[in-house]
Amino acid sequence: MFSVIHLATILVLLCLILLLFLGRRYICSQTDRLKFWERFAAISLFAMEISYHLWMSRTGRWGAEDSLPLELCSISLLAAIILLWTGDRRLVDFVVFAGIGGAIQAVITPVLDMNFPHFRFFHFFYTHAGIILTGLYFVWVKNYRPTFRGVLKTMIAVNALLPIIMAANWLFDGNYMFLRMKPQNGSLLDFLGPYPWYILSLEAVAFIMFSLIWLLLRKRSSRKKIVS
Repeated sequence: MFSVIHLATILVLLCLILLLFLGRRYICSQTDRLKFWERFAAISLFAMEISYHLWMSRTGRWGAEDSLPLELCSISLLAAIILLWTGDRRLVDFVVFAGIGGAIQAVITPVLDMNFPHFRFFHFFYTHAGIILTGLYFVWVKNYRPTFRGVLKTMIAVNALLPIIMAANWLFDGNYMFLRMKPQNGSLLDFLGPYPWYILSLEAVAFIMFSLIWLLLRKRSSRKKIVS
């Protein structure tokens, strides 16, 4: 964390975000090519994720207790892939708020045991960057308007997933979304209180983060000039 390669990777992501923002009008004008590139991005993210699971299986790392796509970023990645392929706007809120919020936290504090140039390094940052860029693409290029209602809908969606994830944790002796215990090696959760109260603290953190994303990305209404 915060090594030269980690900081360089964050810088690359920031440059891609800036390029997407500066080139949003040009990208909008390429209406006949957008569908192709959206589906290409979806296929590349899906292929990267499948390759990751194949790598875990071949190296004996895959296990139902920690390899199922039940973490927030894994769910957001699946939502982003489906959104890019289908354009179903019912998924945009989740990708913009839960996806961007979770992926930013993961990029800043990556949980990785493989460094550059290992495949796992590229998989981690490619998929998390893909979630962030997909959400921003639908805001800046596809003209999605983030709303506070979308924040509330995303909070409801995340909480609706919790019983499923808790059941999976019980069935497979897992700790998806850290709903059974905190990470053993220490994390930001150590500042959010003991179990199970830190889960409520996480709810507050998620709501604040989603609200900040809404405030940053919402469309400001231009003031009408009063002609005297």
